[in-house]
Amino acid sequence: MNQSKIVVIGSCNTDMVIKSERLPAPGETIIGGVFLMNPGGKGANQAVAAARMGGNVTFITKTGNDHFGKQSIELYQAEKINTDYIRSDPEHPSGIALITVDAKGENCIVVASGANATLSPADIDNAKDEIESAGIVLMQLEIPMETVEYAAQIAHQKGVKVILNPAPAQPLSDQLLKSVHIIIPNMTEAEMLSGVKVTDWASAKEAADVISKRGVKVVVLTLGALGALVKEGDQIHQIDAIPVTAVDTTAAGDTFCGTLCVGLSEGLSEGLPEELTVGLSEGFSNGLPIVDAVKLACSASAISVTRMGAQASIPYRKDIQF
Repeated sequence: MNQSKIVVIGSCNTDMVIKSERLPAPGETIIGGVFLMNPGGKGANQAVAAARMGGNVTFITKTGNDHFGKQSIELYQAEKINTDYIRSDPEHPSGIALITVDAKGENCIVVASGANATLSPADIDNAKDEIESAGIVLMQLEIPMETVEYAAQIAHQKGVKVILNPAPAQPLSDQLLKSVHIIIPNMTEAEMLSGVKVTDWASAKEAADVISKRGVKVVVLTLGALGALVKEGDQIHQIDAIPVTAVDTTAAGDTFCGTLCVGLSEGLSEGLPEELTVGLSEGFSNGLPIVDAVKLACSASAISVTRMGAQASIPYRKDIQF
């Protein structure tokens, strides 16, 4: 097992973004402003975020046999991501996301999954050796649930740490959660998993308690402008957000997840103060303590919301300042 290897399993999309003053109401047409077309998809965003933080990343996904798919693979290779396990589906197009971003940086997104919906357990079998040799497997929910569950089971059985970003929000089985070492929900996803409406630190703690009782060892609940709450065993930690002026929140959560994985797997120790490089995360032999890894992830995501786009907004390791 290579503790520093991060295998990301998830979606690959092309994002088509329109910036507008506000988000349209149902049935309403509004005139927007700037149009951008960027590579995206939660899986791809997280793989790119981890790679830009210096991670050793393999990406497992499925594209269409079209221009968008071929262009995406070229971009991943330019980021030094291992693309050996990306498959091309001859019958389905690459995934597309239509995104509207308002003047406050909030967004609404509709995704046409395309080839992402055909990423199957058989595709996971083709990459089984790569998964079993990793230190971390990072997944999201823009691919079929049976594929997520199958990959989590394979990784967990070999002692590979499974980190799950449960987005988009949907119900999860207790069986899946028992294979997950760290879960990273936002407020909406935490409510789906716990039944607790998350609005502040107190309700976040309540939701994290419920989720942890379902079998997850560590809960990292992202709270937007508030920051993040970490529940590790009986310990609760509150990490305040870094105040910034947001222009686009697209991929902020993905930046957080990818950075967190690198912090846990390698420590991002170069250039950090000594107090952030002492101690080991539970279950990780080389990484930062979970709280310090979350601080790094908050820093990276804070930078991303000050920039437009998905992968275009993701910072590099050199951009992280303490």
